[in-house]
Amino acid sequence: MNPFHPVSLGRSNLRVTPLGLGCGPLAGLFTEVPESQAIATVRRALEVGVRLFDTAPLYGLGRSESRLGMAFQDVDRHSYVLATKVGRILEPEDPEKLATRYVEFFDPPPLRAVFDFSYDGVMRSLEESLRRLNLDRVDILHIHDPDDHWEEVMRGAYPAAHQLREQGVIRAVSAGMNQPEMLARFAREGGFDCFLLAGRYTLLDQSALPELFPLCVQKRIGIIIGGPYNSGILATGAQPGAKFSYQDAPSDILDRVMNIEAVCEAHRVPLKAAALQFPLAHPAVVSIIPGSRSVAELDENARMVSFPIPAAFWQDLKSRELLPSHAPIARPEF
Repeated sequence: MNPFHPVSLGRSNLRVTPLGLGCGPLAGLFTEVPESQAIATVRRALEVGVRLFDTAPLYGLGRSESRLGMAFQDVDRHSYVLATKVGRILEPEDPEKLATRYVEFFDPPPLRAVFDFSYDGVMRSLEESLRRLNLDRVDILHIHDPDDHWEEVMRGAYPAAHQLREQGVIRAVSAGMNQPEMLARFAREGGFDCFLLAGRYTLLDQSALPELFPLCVQKRIGIIIGGPYNSGILATGAQPGAKFSYQDAPSDILDRVMNIEAVCEAHRVPLKAAALQFPLAHPAVVSIIPGSRSVAELDENARMVSFPIPAAFWQDLKSRELLPSHAPIARPEF
């Protein structure tokens, strides 16, 4: 598989690379990332052939989008596909709450993210995103984390996104979530070009396999997988403080990763390579977007997604019941 050979994204007319870049970490997720380092990482991604970039207003409370805007200066707008998200508006934070608030991003600006899936909220959110990105359009618009807002989304955000697509301000309508159940409902009841699914089709979690993925194959809805490392543990391995689903990994997850690592060692397969390549084997999945904080991490992801993995490795994981027996393990041809 060539991770830099563009493939079709669902029903849209977009073509994206199987390896994309998740741009949340570039805003300082959990740890500081200097601006120059973030820009250099994006530039390196473009240099090696990455053509899908995913960001959101939530990431660093606008910082990720602003850094992408700087990185894309003087870059041919037709040479990459850019996704951002709607569903949260950035508002000034109450000064009295600044000292006690918790934000997952290092040194965030004095803002707070407020859910807003209304028509006007979507239009305002995208307008502000375009200003930070210094662009007049984006390619993919994800309705972001609508878990508890189905009715508001279908009344406001969903028709707003379709109108933006008709106007050419965006090219694909999507929803981005950490759960497959509502995405399956969107697939059944709405008209979506693609979905972003974070952390729910990985070496540790295959909850998208029974319902969502068959629907998406049937309806030609392309899946972008976020969080293929499940917040870090599938990159770091089962070590103290390893993150799983944005939290410290519980003991059962640590044990499972240790078992996977034992199979990796037996077959001389890096854990990172297995983590990146497993989701790409499913025919519903078009691209993965691991985050990178540096040029070195970006280069390593590019190496890992191309690392040769023998079929016996995947069969060994299945025989030890570390993967479902029916999970695809061979990348389909495009």
